[in-house]
Amino acid sequence: MLAKVYVTLKTGVLDPQGKAIHHAAETIGYQGIEDVRQGKYFEIRLNPSLADDQARTEVEKFAHDVLANPVIENYRVEIVR
Repeated sequence: MLAKVYVTLKTGVLDPQGKAIHHAAETIGYQGIEDVRQGKYFEIRLNPSLADDQARTEVEKFAHDVLANPVIENYRVEIVR
């Protein structure tokens, strides 16, 4: 079983890395990109014996406590069997 966790900055939180990427894209000729927001992606292998609801609960707690800063970041969890 695999958990996919996507962590992104909340709307309104300054994203200097995203701004730098956007600027670089413009510098090398990309014209249609209006904005870039960067984030983090994690793949977590889980014990296949876990029930889906237990797996989601564990990963949601892990994402909240360890992977994301809930003050400035949102996270989304997907469980794939």
